[in-house]
Amino acid sequence: MTRSAPRGPATDPAIRWHLVVGLLIGVALGSGGGYYFAAHSRSPSAADSAAATPGRADAVRAGGRFVQADPADRIHYGSGGLTVYDDRIELGEDFAVGPGPKYHLYLVPQKGVDPDTRVEETMFIDLGPLKSFTGIQAYPIPAGVAVRDYATVVVWCEQFNTLISPAELAASQ
Repeated sequence: MTRSAPRGPATDPAIRWHLVVGLLIGVALGSGGGYYFAAHSRSPSAADSAAATPGRADAVRAGGRFVQADPADRIHYGSGGLTVYDDRIELGEDFAVGPGPKYHLYLVPQKGVDPDTRVEETMFIDLGPLKSFTGIQAYPIPAGVAVRDYATVVVWCEQFNTLISPAELAASQ
């Protein structure tokens, strides 16, 4: 009679299931936490700081404040000021939006942008991906774009095609 040596512990399907679920939860929490802390730990770049230096001789063309598009939505929010110059838009030190994927800054021709506005169907100008969820940052305005033709700056989530926060522009006197 031959006996074979055991090949290892018996594999219980419940143990496998617990390991898989634990692994998935760990990956999700680790990825989400890393994404959140990486975005919030970024300090403004030297270019952002130089562009936002007080006392710069550029004329202010407009200004605005980001607002929460839907007060009932606790995930998509925004606040803080912005200033428009001939060649750039600067987000203020008090700028903040709730974190998320693929946020971009758009110039939109419409006033009164709200969650029902179909921003993606307007003649918007994409100023580029959001550099940080908080703080001072500058975005160049492409040559040939007349800022006076645009009424609103919005933070837009391209991944989910969602308005995060609009800021209506008021011309400077």
